[in-house]
Amino acid sequence: MPTHSASCFLLSNIPPALEGLVDLALDMRWSWSHVSDVIWQQLDGDLWERTRNPWLILQSVSESRLARLAEDAAFVALVQQQLHDLKAVLATPGWFQRQHDGVLQQVAYFSMEFGLSEALPIYSGGLGILAGDCLKTASDLGVPLIGVGLLYQQGYFRQALGADGSQREFFPYNNPAQLPVTPVRDAQGEWLRVSVHLPGRELRLQVWQVVVGRVHLYLLDSNDPLNLPADRGITGELYGGGWEMRLQQEMVLGIGGWRVLHALGKRPEVCHLNEGHAAFAVLERAADFARENHCDFSVALNATRAGNLFTTHTPVAAGFDCFSPALIRQYFDGHYQSLGLDGDALMALGRPPEGPDGPFNMAWLAVHGSAAVNGVSRLHGEVSRRIFQPLFPRWPRVEVPVSHVTNGVHVPSWDSTAADAFWTRHCGKDRWLGELETLEETIRQQPAEAFWDLRALGRQQLVDYVRGKLAEQRAESGAPPEQVEAADKVLDHNALTLGFARRFAEYKRPNLLLTDPERLARLLRDAQRPVQLVIAGKAHPQDNIGKAMVHAWNRFIEDYGLQDKVVFLSDYDMLVAEQLVQGADLWINTPRRPWEACGTSGMKVLVNGGINLSELDGWWAEAYSPAVGWALGDGREHGPEWDAHEAEALYQLLEEEVVPSFYRRDEHGIPREWVARIQASSAELTPRFSSNRMLREYVEQYYLTLAEEYRRRSAEGGRLAAEIEDWRRAVSQHWDKLRFGDLTLSRDGELYRFRLQAYLDDLSPEMVQVELYAEPQAEGEAPERIVMRRIERLAGAMNSYLYAAETPAQRPAGDYTPRLVPHHPAVKTPLELPLIRWMR
Repeated sequence: MPTHSASCFLLSNIPPALEGLVDLALDMRWSWSHVSDVIWQQLDGDLWERTRNPWLILQSVSESRLARLAEDAAFVALVQQQLHDLKAVLATPGWFQRQHDGVLQQVAYFSMEFGLSEALPIYSGGLGILAGDCLKTASDLGVPLIGVGLLYQQGYFRQALGADGSQREFFPYNNPAQLPVTPVRDAQGEWLRVSVHLPGRELRLQVWQVVVGRVHLYLLDSNDPLNLPADRGITGELYGGGWEMRLQQEMVLGIGGWRVLHALGKRPEVCHLNEGHAAFAVLERAADFARENHCDFSVALNATRAGNLFTTHTPVAAGFDCFSPALIRQYFDGHYQSLGLDGDALMALGRPPEGPDGPFNMAWLAVHGSAAVNGVSRLHGEVSRRIFQPLFPRWPRVEVPVSHVTNGVHVPSWDSTAADAFWTRHCGKDRWLGELETLEETIRQQPAEAFWDLRALGRQQLVDYVRGKLAEQRAESGAPPEQVEAADKVLDHNALTLGFARRFAEYKRPNLLLTDPERLARLLRDAQRPVQLVIAGKAHPQDNIGKAMVHAWNRFIEDYGLQDKVVFLSDYDMLVAEQLVQGADLWINTPRRPWEACGTSGMKVLVNGGINLSELDGWWAEAYSPAVGWALGDGREHGPEWDAHEAEALYQLLEEEVVPSFYRRDEHGIPREWVARIQASSAELTPRFSSNRMLREYVEQYYLTLAEEYRRRSAEGGRLAAEIEDWRRAVSQHWDKLRFGDLTLSRDGELYRFRLQAYLDDLSPEMVQVELYAEPQAEGEAPERIVMRRIERLAGAMNSYLYAAETPAQRPAGDYTPRLVPHHPAVKTPLELPLIRWMR
């Protein structure tokens, strides 16, 4: 719980009876647990609806108003009860404490952005929303997670639409005093600051904290008066500026972030890098270990990488942050040389083993500094193995060491009030706090009428919200009063409502529906089966193609006179997203496969009874079945020339399947076929694509194992890590001299018998493994790897051996190829040493 020192930011004095408001306002658990909403509505209902920022409300409320409420016994009792309940929740052991208490102490989660609430606008899109959902889920489950990020003075831009429908950008200032953040204090009560060395100067970084239930998020801020004016703006804007500023930001996040943890006395066993932006943390963590244990950098990296996890969200290699060698040398000259990491060795960490030239790639650094790498959907895992193939030359793609954990969403953050009541009634209020195995069957048993009522209420609330926001939007753009008033008549509470919201970028194809505008207009104007569309999305300020697509949608609405059927909501943020996912009947997503690493917007409609129509990409490639929604595409990759074909398929799906299904009603007015899809989608997919499932997978598949391995390698000052470094150097030194001799094959009934000669130069035979390898026989299967036995020395040759293996004769013998790979019982090959030698 935060201390009352935060009250120094308040403009009003809080009466003693209401001091609990400070703790309630500064714990962002209110962003998903809405029991305290009534308090903020009572303090300032209008400000609450517009900002959802309790801390700002406390900044704004008058002392006289607070004094009157302090004399209201019912209100005081409500505050005290909410404070008591919050403390009780935080003190109750979570899933992690019940299942894994004492096994893992801390996980540090580094991310360039965090989307917790619109009250803390330090996010731009899916990466940040995922990070925010991860922190919230960690609080729910009791996972000992610490967040590390940046406090941006402007954050991401805000969008408005001009009178002609074009995008306009604004960059309002984030006043920390009005954000739910407080300064972090050191043991002497001083504001905690850490520094990062930049060329010719030290960058001072202020540290703020955000309370997220049981979890704390630490944010670094360069806006210190003692910094140079240009340096004060390093944390000014999310994804703003040029490549030098991006490098500076990533140094602040990775190096500065790790130093914050060190200054706070925190020693996380696991460091989770949410994308490559944070990869400099692996350098600072290793340097920290080297200083404390008086070892060189390579040993320290062997020790600390055992506790590092890298999650990539990037579906194309061009999406990784890459910096010029000159820029890296300029900023890192002398940083770690005293620890044994010179400039060439540093550059090698950001390059593939057979690419001595070229830029410094942050994703390559993350891979070279981690013990596990994962993509964010099953398909993205496959795509990532292809992207990272250059780091593992001559290794089969199927063995490139990238797995996957499919993203999920924090369901309590995205369900409507009605959906929350529906699920609570049938599954209990603690349904997202532990195991989820019983939820599917329980939800499937609920009657169709209940799902249809839930869906109708969500749609009606969305229509009301859109009308109000559109009126504001039109007024802000200077529309005449009659147009502002007409906003109250747009859309229909009972019409099929399509939701379509995303970042406007070319690969997401947000204008696929506009391929044939006449056809789309006919679909929307059908009086017997009305269809309406609510759209939202921003284009990056420098993305002229994306901005042109925003303009094209608004021109379409104007040119075809569809203002009552299609609404483009400006300034797509978490508040807008919340309304859309709670109200849309059908969520449409049209990325170009495989460019959607996961995509989570469609997951958010599931709990609210929405259905998906999406490209077979990202999460939908593994979620789709005809029972739960509709799919676009053939499951293969195509270029832009395929867009027209998929646009035709999209129109056909809407005209021939989606719209008829929605309007095919029984005698009670219920579309049974449509509701059956709602039932199946809600029951099967909501638990499966929740962040509860996602974070439990991270804990049980990665965090626990990584923590144990880190403890092993770091024990006794890194003794095992030093042993691994000796092994790595020996294997690397002799690898080119290893060779094969003769291979003999015989068949004994239903067995193949292989005999192979191998010459190991001066390497101990325990340092390598001789294998037979055969490619997978079907898609999705694992390759066949048979470890050959060393059975005798070869006569007349030094350190040479005969190896043998037998395998069932169930496929051609020619499918098997002998190979040599490095082997150490404590090393992950090929991730930590990607050498391999094949018998030609």
